[in-house]
Amino acid sequence: MSTDHRAHRAALRHLDHYLNDSKKILTAWDDYSEEHTDLDGWPHDEHAYGMRASKRDADTDAAFEPVRPGARHLLATSETQLIQMPKNTVQGRWIYQLSVLRDALDRLDELHDEWQATRDTLPITAQPGTPDYDDALAEHHAESWSYLYDWSTHGKAIREINTAARSIRSPLAPTPSPAPARHAAARK
Repeated sequence: MSTDHRAHRAALRHLDHYLNDSKKILTAWDDYSEEHTDLDGWPHDEHAYGMRASKRDADTDAAFEPVRPGARHLLATSETQLIQMPKNTVQGRWIYQLSVLRDALDRLDELHDEWQATRDTLPITAQPGTPDYDDALAEHHAESWSYLYDWSTHGKAIREINTAARSIRSPLAPTPSPAPARHAAARK
């Protein structure tokens, strides 16, 4: 098995873990939100609700971290697979979903760079656990969450494309020989 193939399989595994983890995080958030808001959707305790939303954002970001290094590879591989697949096997939504994923990843990279710059400008006393650091990080997570949500919603397209591409016969694969035709006289 080639190194490239191993890297692709590892990236797919990371994506699968993220999709499962983000689904659990979102389900837990939906349950919390339903229980802690009134009928109009307003939180009973805004501070507690905000803290729980911040935890959702941070957990989703942490779940995505293993995907980040291989995300561009996954997108490029999916795009290549789509090009090589027969047109009748390609679902139109896949092209849209890959576009959403690429845009989300671009934005996540920009936000990551902004967070690095923000972190570098924080006072030396601003360490994890201090309000200055934690508030800035929470803001970063909040800005990133909708793009992480895009990955949790549309990331399955990468897996679907990979599965479809692997199930399509290679044009170089040998075709089974047709069974010999029987003569009509032999059937009687």
